[in-house]
Amino acid sequence: MPHSVLLLLWLCWCICHSLLISTPVNDWLQRQSGFVRGAHRLAYSLFSVLTLLPLLWYQYHLPQEVVFSWSGWLRIPQVALLLYALIMLIGGIQVYDLSYLVGIRQWRSWQQGKENPALPFSCKGVLRYVRHPWYSAGLPILWTVGPITDANLPARVILSLYLVIGTFLEERKLLHELGEIYRRYCQQVPMLIPWKGKVDLV
Repeated sequence: MPHSVLLLLWLCWCICHSLLISTPVNDWLQRQSGFVRGAHRLAYSLFSVLTLLPLLWYQYHLPQEVVFSWSGWLRIPQVALLLYALIMLIGGIQVYDLSYLVGIRQWRSWQQGKENPALPFSCKGVLRYVRHPWYSAGLPILWTVGPITDANLPARVILSLYLVIGTFLEERKLLHELGEIYRRYCQQVPMLIPWKGKVDLV
């Protein structure tokens, strides 16, 4: 029963997280003015973290049985995947506008009486290898950190599907907001797996 509750909670978290950044909701928020427009991204970031932490705490404290662990020679692919994830994470930090992603820039613009800043777009650094480095890092992290147990296995599956589906939803949003420049970028750079190597953008 507790595992079923955990599964339901993860599903609810993923659905709420996706709905709050969906294109219809985002378009509605962009038409608003004042506090709502300035604070919505920051509020979304806080909501995501504050609802994720108790969910992780609940999962951690459930009785669990290990069904798979990275041991012996399996440590080699585990370390390789974690190194890949670390490279993607650091690469993302170097090219993303973190203050915009969290919502701090929008909040400050509202406080200063300015219009919301435009969605930043960059195709440098790691973004010349893969379009979504953090999503690309998330998948190996989900499957290589800690042992896989009967409690967290469903969560890993759900979150993996969520990352893939969320990537496609993010693509739709970026195409909607950035238009042709992002469409051309998508034609040249892979979405999640940097199988082309470094791409010389044209």
